[in-house]
Amino acid sequence: MGTQTNKWFFYDEFLKVLKEQQVDVRLMARDSEKDAAISAHKRILSARSEVFEEMFESDKYKASSKLETITLSEMKHEELEAFVDFTYSDGSMLSEKAKQHAMSLYSAAKDYEIPRLWCLCRKELIASLNMSNALRVLQLAQIPYDESLSVAAFTTIKNSKLKLSSSTKVKVFVVNHPNGPLEITRAIFPRN
Repeated sequence: MGTQTNKWFFYDEFLKVLKEQQVDVRLMARDSEKDAAISAHKRILSARSEVFEEMFESDKYKASSKLETITLSEMKHEELEAFVDFTYSDGSMLSEKAKQHAMSLYSAAKDYEIPRLWCLCRKELIASLNMSNALRVLQLAQIPYDESLSVAAFTTIKNSKLKLSSSTKVKVFVVNHPNGPLEITRAIFPRN
């Protein structure tokens, strides 16, 4: 589905929901209290996310007439709020809250197949790359592999001459990505 077509589909579905004005799903984060669930609309979530669309088209959700509660265990409550805010926005840019949670929203965008959120979060992550977050961003860019984000993180590491000694972040990165140190070393000290 093209970007323009997707945008019109989103607005059409949005208008249908506004006419109905009925909340039909509640979302919870891993740290949400039961009474802190966020009300949402299946059609809005489906218009943004292929995963939600498939989920809500399944017999389990189609047949149910009760208000469903779904827990998105990979997100904290504030991250979930930013996620839901994005689904109800026009999708042209990230809010300040979403920018604060760009790493987790980037992961959620990959998991829930929300290309526009994924793209905007990638841009924000690249724009905010620095010595303190470069390894985390590099790790985030590995599964599935995101070449643009990976190259930007490598460049930040190379340009800042990140100390690859005994930091805990480096140890965790090495355990999760055994080839990472070799790739970083090659980036910092290219062969002539």
